Amino acid sequence: MFRRNELKRRLLKGKKAFGVFLDLGHAPVAEICAAAGYDCVLIDREHGMGDIHSAIAEMAGAQAHGATALVRVKANDPVEIKLALDIGVEGVMIPAINNASEARRAAQACVYPPRGIRGFAASIVRASSYGLHAAEYLKRARDELLVIGQIETREGVEAADAIAATEGIDMIFVGPYDLTNSYGHLGEPDHKETLKAIARVEKAAKKHGKLLGAIPTPARSADGLYRGGYDLVISHSDVVMVRAAAEADVAAMRALTRGGKGAKARAGGGLFGSGKK
Repeated sequence: MFRRNELKRRLLKGKKAFGVFLDLGHAPVAEICAAAGYDCVLIDREHGMGDIHSAIAEMAGAQAHGATALVRVKANDPVEIKLALDIGVEGVMIPAINNASEARRAAQACVYPPRGIRGFAASIVRASSYGLHAAEYLKRARDELLVIGQIETREGVEAADAIAATEGIDMIFVGPYDLTNSYGHLGEPDHKETLKAIARVEKAAKKHGKLLGAIPTPARSADGLYRGGYDLVISHSDVVMVRAAAEADVAAMRALTRGGKGAKARAGGGLFGSGKK
């Protein structure tokens, strides 16, 4: 439903923010992450397992606990972007923007004519509370939306200055893994050539006054990203957190059942043992 974009306001005031990728497509996970205190959740429709209905449920769950709901669309496609906006996202991430033309296409897909090309259905969509707040939505929709363009290819790096200069792109988000793959360094996000390319993107974003976002890598911690001028860090993924917790518990319990030294101390805190008191 339509509401103030507190994340965008926070970022434009120069304050840092953090979020989590949601790839499981499960609303209670979004609720847990929001209730835990993440500033935003980024629902991943490019790589995640959810559909449009699960995205709506995740958004509602996150927003109920005060987190801003962002969606990464499947592709730089006006139809995909339109659908994300219509369901009421507070921010949209567009992957793999490779040049100025693609950046303009993404930005225009977020705005109604005559400034843009977004299809009109404000009288019925979830974003306007199903038309109940259509007039207010039409006045404020673009101002309350955070438009994030991803640079994650060699081509995108070459065009970084022009992409960052594009009106309507609020944030440049570095995708280090796809970026390093495009340079031929599969799975090496901290390769020296990749880091050089990222520095070029960072310089372009700062030159044009755009917000800057990224995910951490082994050599680029969240702390390092913030100190390097990044505004938004998506610090984790629901999949990775569940996997890591499961692996840790399995290791502890396996050691316990085999009588390993110190296993009792390492075993999990119990089904209800980790919540805040």
